[in-house]
Amino acid sequence: MFKLTPTSLPTPIPTPMREPTRVLTLTMTRTFTCGLLPASLLLVAPTVAVAQDKYPAKPVRIIVPFPTAGVTDLAARQVGQRLSETWGQPVVIDNRPGAGGTIGSELGARAPADGYTLTIGSVSTHAIAPTLYAKPGYDPLKDFTAITEIAVTPNVLVINSALPVKTLKELISLATKRPGELTFGSNGNGTNNHLAGEMLQAVAGIKLQHVPYKGSAFATNDLLGGHISMMFDVVVTALPMVKSGKLRPLAVAARERSPVLPEVPTAAELGLGDFEAVVWLGMWAPANTPQEIVNRIYTDTVSALKTPRMPEFFLSQGARVVASTPAQFTAHIRSEIARWKKVIDGAKVKVE
Repeated sequence: MFKLTPTSLPTPIPTPMREPTRVLTLTMTRTFTCGLLPASLLLVAPTVAVAQDKYPAKPVRIIVPFPTAGVTDLAARQVGQRLSETWGQPVVIDNRPGAGGTIGSELGARAPADGYTLTIGSVSTHAIAPTLYAKPGYDPLKDFTAITEIAVTPNVLVINSALPVKTLKELISLATKRPGELTFGSNGNGTNNHLAGEMLQAVAGIKLQHVPYKGSAFATNDLLGGHISMMFDVVVTALPMVKSGKLRPLAVAARERSPVLPEVPTAAELGLGDFEAVVWLGMWAPANTPQEIVNRIYTDTVSALKTPRMPEFFLSQGARVVASTPAQFTAHIRSEIARWKKVIDGAKVKVE
């Protein structure tokens, strides 16, 4: 996962406190017609009493399947802080990175379906991983209940300024004349920007050489040094080098232009149809979480996303707030799984 410079680190979220022991008192009642209540009814009484408690009645954990200080982590902390204020309960961010986000995502999928463990993941964990990994450990549709798509940020195609092209059309022309000679870097095999490069080759009918790195910073350094020809990167990471003239942006891989790079056209504007390679973030609960709890989480999360501070934060990260409904988000995930599966299978990309 890419790593962004935190522009406004949120206030630390309170450490969860041990929940007080709940004491339940049952009263045995006689009636003239039925006598004592059956023991079976007495046994279910505690469950009924607990279910009637107002949610949330204790701290809530949000699993983030990526390291700290990345865009997913920063978004989770912003959302968690607002929910903590609304709920009057601590919201604890639990970073569980590893294996492209599948370790933390599997943990979230296996958590109790009671609303007290949520997951904030991304396109990588819930649209790409199911095809990329032979055994990711979870099914993003069957093992989760989608709550809302939080935000989306586009990738931008950038090249070293020394490369003798100034437009996407010229880049494609050069790559056509020199098949397999131009290179593109990525954050690693199977990452979002790697697949964006594979998609570009398929749509434009060109052949590029993929050079995987262990993170965006390493790829960017080699791009600046002229060791690779191009790469896709999220706009906020590329922005400083674009503004300084060290990198040249050719196209934004989204349906709309980026508000932080408004002068850069989209790939669709430049003739690549519906070419899109964005990073979206979302929130999930485990499958079978009670609908009334899902509704509460959705309502409060969307309210938090619509406060003035949240759009400002996401804009600082080159992103925009989405705040979709659970049904809209589920449909989007389904379509994204199919779309990225086509790219992964077509390029024969596999990660063990």
